[in-house]
Order: sequence, then C-alpha cells, then structure tokens
Amino acid sequence: MIEFVTTLPLVEQCLLALLLGVFLYQAYFAIRYLLIPRRYVVAKENKQQENTDAARSYPGVSVIVAARNEAVNLQSYLYRLLEQDYPEYEVIVINDGSEDGTQDVIDDYIVRYKHLRTTFVPRQARVKSTKKLALTLGIKAAKYDYLVFTDADCCVSSQQWLKTVMAGYEERSETEIVLGVGAYFTEKSALNRLIQYETLTSSLQYIGMAVAHRPYMGVGRNMSYRKELFVSNNGFSHFTGESAGDDDLFVNHAANKKNVSVAVRPESVTWSVPKKSWREWYQQRKRHLSVSHLYKTSSKLMLMFEPLTRGLLYALVIALLVVGTPIIKITALAVLLLRLVLLIGVLDISAHRIGVPKVGLETIVWDIVYPLLTLWILSLPMQNTDNWK
Repeated sequence: MIEFVTTLPLVEQCLLALLLGVFLYQAYFAIRYLLIPRRYVVAKENKQQENTDAARSYPGVSVIVAARNEAVNLQSYLYRLLEQDYPEYEVIVINDGSEDGTQDVIDDYIVRYKHLRTTFVPRQARVKSTKKLALTLGIKAAKYDYLVFTDADCCVSSQQWLKTVMAGYEERSETEIVLGVGAYFTEKSALNRLIQYETLTSSLQYIGMAVAHRPYMGVGRNMSYRKELFVSNNGFSHFTGESAGDDDLFVNHAANKKNVSVAVRPESVTWSVPKKSWREWYQQRKRHLSVSHLYKTSSKLMLMFEPLTRGLLYALVIALLVVGTPIIKITALAVLLLRLVLLIGVLDISAHRIGVPKVGLETIVWDIVYPLLTLWILSLPMQNTDNWK
C-alpha cells in the first residue's frame, strides 16, 4: 500500500493524505459529539430507579412560559405542564402583549389549577425583544430558585418531563444549567424533513458538546437554570439590544466546563409546532443566526471548523475524481461513502436513544444542502419582522 501511494504524483499524494485526515476528523466529531452513548442514558435510568420517590429530594420548581397570541396552543398543551408528576412546582405564563384570546385561556386554566400564575408585558412596551422582558418578569415573579423554560407551542413528552429535567441537577453538585432536547412534530413535507434534520443535528451537537464539557448553547423550548445564576449574570443585560438570544446567548455567556448537565431521556423531550412555510422558517433561522457573532470566540471557532472540514471533504473528493487515477477515484468515493454511512448510523442511533424522528438516507441530501442554505441565509440582510420566536 505504501509503495502504491509513493508511486502516485505528488499532487495526488497530498490530496489523498488531506482527504484521509479530514475524514478522520469528521469521524471523530460524529462519534465524540453526535453519538449519545447508551451507557450515559442507562446510567441515568439506573440512577432514577435506585433513587425512589421516597428517598429523593425534589426542590421546588418554577416553570416559565412566555406567550404571544398563543390561545390555540395554550388550550392544547398547557394542561400537560400543569399535570406533571412532581411534588412542588408552579407554572408562570407571561402574556406578552397578545391580541387574541390568550389571556382568556390563561384565566380559564387558573380557575382549575391553583399552581398556575400569570403576569403580562404591556402592549405598549418599547424594547427590542419583548420576549426577554417577558421572561425577566416571569423569573422575577418565580417563587423558586430552580427555573425550567419551555414555549407555549410546546408539548411535553409525559408527566415525568419535569422529573427527568430536574434529574440533571443530580449529575454533579456544580450544575446550574440543564439542557434538554426540543423536537418538532413531524409532517409530510420537504420543509419538515429539513427541520427534522436541522433540529436533530443541532440538538445532538449542543448536547454532545455539553457532555464533553464544552457547552455553548441551549434552546428555550427545553432548558433549565437556577435563578441565582440569572441574577449573578445580570440576566439578559449583555444582549438586550438583540432580537434573539434569550436562550443560546444566555447559555453561551453563563455556561462553563463544570456547571452544565443534560437531560436526554425520551421523557425529557418537548415537541413543538414546526413552521409551515419556507418564509417563516427562513425568518426564524435568520433571527437565530443573527446573534451567532456574539458567541464566545472559542464557540465560534468550534462551530466553524466542522462545516469547513465537511466542505473540504467534498471538495477533495471532487478534485480526486477529476485528477486521480481510476484506483484513486474509487478510493475517494469509498472514503465519502464510509463517512456518510458512519454519519447516518450515528444520527439514527442517537435519535432512537433520545426518542426523536430519524433522518435516515435523507442525511445524504441535507448534509450538502443545509450548509449551503445556512451560508445563503447569512449572506442576506436582516429584515425587520414581528417574528417573535
């Protein structure tokens, strides 16, 4: 094999060596950060089985939900939050200037559930992000130090959701943040398949990075942190002028190597209503990407390196297909195929363990298309919209 390689032209030797190096990094990244180890999930299960309800101590929890024009979703999903199998908790719904029947739905629930509380953001509030203001009001109103966040259009997986999220604090005494997975309901459309791929890969990445003690973000659909942490970091004051960032920027700013744990059981997942049109999806992605430049430098470098090496791998395969000998072309295609098989296997195994939809062979398409869509979105100017989430 060595003799064969040394007989190749120098250009082909360099391209082949670089391709193998990039492949090894991509394989390492997939296994290290995208594969949710079964032993990690099993350890969580065993720990919860050993610690019975009688032996465990459940701290009080404040679940905080900001809602704007969410009457329909609150009617459909709020009761699942209010009927959690948890001994001591409250749910605070903040009406963020809604113009539909949101407040009527909240008032109706308050009659039936005494642990539901509410406050509101005035419609005339003049701030860049009223959602940050809404969450801040909810946090200030919270009775408990442990805060759990989700959205009004989210449906929690089970009555054990709150217990599984709070179990994250048992992993280590330094834990101040627990990150969960926020999935989307499945629909029969190309857009939904893209949303499933993007959600799965981004969720596995920020969960995997947190497990590796390199946390960089979380999603407001399913996360928790301590009120004391919010106060000590001056809340959202570092990025109040941004339209987004109430979840990922806060975690990026407040997280460190020791204070983040994760909740990855199927019972800890939340399910959200996906965007229905490409325009809505584009606006959502643009808002989220618009604050990525405010991430810590280490986080930005980490997030840039994987897609850059992925693009380089495809470029090297194309280059070797153009200039290489027949055996080199076969080798390049074999490396690409091996990388795709590994990626599909890792994503499907992790999706199964978390309890979210698999992407399967469609990974081959989205692995190329999604980075290009992201670059296109980043290249377009930010438009002023009233897209709240």
